[in-house]
Amino acid sequence: MTQVEAAPKAIEREELLTGCEAVAQAVMLADVDVIAAYPIRPYTEVMDAVSKLIADGKFFAEYIIAEGEHSQFEIVKHASSVGARVFAGSSGTGWMYAMEALAVTASDRLPVVAMVGNRALDDPGAFGVEHNDALTVRDLGWLLVWVATAQEALDTALISYRVAEDQSVMFPLAIALDGGFLTHSQHIVKIPSAAQVRRFLPPYALGKRRLHPDNPISIAPQVNEDWVMEIRKQNAEATKKVPAVVDKAYKEFEEVFQRSVGDPWLEEYMMEDAELAIVGMGTLAITAKAAIKRMRKQGVKVGLVRQKWYRPYPTERVRKALSGVRAVAVVDRDFSYGSPFYGGVLYNEIRSALYSLSSRPIITNFIAGLGGREISIAEIMKMLELTEKAKREDNRDQVMWMGVRE
Repeated sequence: MTQVEAAPKAIEREELLTGCEAVAQAVMLADVDVIAAYPIRPYTEVMDAVSKLIADGKFFAEYIIAEGEHSQFEIVKHASSVGARVFAGSSGTGWMYAMEALAVTASDRLPVVAMVGNRALDDPGAFGVEHNDALTVRDLGWLLVWVATAQEALDTALISYRVAEDQSVMFPLAIALDGGFLTHSQHIVKIPSAAQVRRFLPPYALGKRRLHPDNPISIAPQVNEDWVMEIRKQNAEATKKVPAVVDKAYKEFEEVFQRSVGDPWLEEYMMEDAELAIVGMGTLAITAKAAIKRMRKQGVKVGLVRQKWYRPYPTERVRKALSGVRAVAVVDRDFSYGSPFYGGVLYNEIRSALYSLSSRPIITNFIAGLGGREISIAEIMKMLELTEKAKREDNRDQVMWMGVRE
């Protein structure tokens, strides 16, 4: 699409929706052809909401209940290969059960769009949020984005189809929503019209890669050992094209829908003069902003950087956002046993991104909120106080687990 036409802003309507219901609205607006579903909390409400839209005659799509998550993602993988726009989703161990299908979908460059309702992995069983489920595909070719509100969930889902299905991209994409805190909390959401979405989102087209009897091609080939390197390199080169596609998609989204969705990669809050920064993903931002306001009143120059897109990793943007601060508190709602400094996944990504800066800030890591435990304003203020202390003492690479019972 080289030019987009703006539609009147007034044709949007507002509804009170959960994060899951907002994603369901986006699936309908994107005119998805095939949906595969299998229930697992907290993702289940998406399939419930989609099925209701279909039952009420508001949405027409092939809706398939699978017997498990593996089959669910195999269904959408194959539907995508024959030219159908698809949607699926899961949470926690359901996402793990689908891992074989998730891996090959990325390798085969099929633009499946999925939602992950972030949930702690079993055992021990819990339905609360952790980010480890979605993060397991970060090195496979899946694009990953975290959202913080129901509005952002709807908008990002529409943008996700635009990005994933771009001819230069063609990678699967997972939209991560914090389980409970976003999947089931209600927000006022602006819902665009189908006409607006059609202006923004072109029909899905695989082109010459569409699997069809009249187009004999090979998908998921078994190659000898001497060709794997070339295939991996091709996919690696394709990931380098994604950032430009993302930037263009967000720009054209704003032109069509006539409202700002902010920077595609990072949300920066009170960072103009910040000396300390707290960094995290998802709904952490809501509590962090409240803590920052309190600390600002105390004279502490602190700001927030919320990372949205995780794959591809926004290295240069992260460097730019954090190069001016003296210390960074990275909050991980995940764990990475045995990793460098025994830190979290996001922490080690940020350390890597900042490594080659001539002047690097002190980075302190906090593992917090695992299993759905709430991260309080007081805890965030404590994290920032500890980070300020680390800066004063030049104490680098501390990793602390917050709120753990003695």
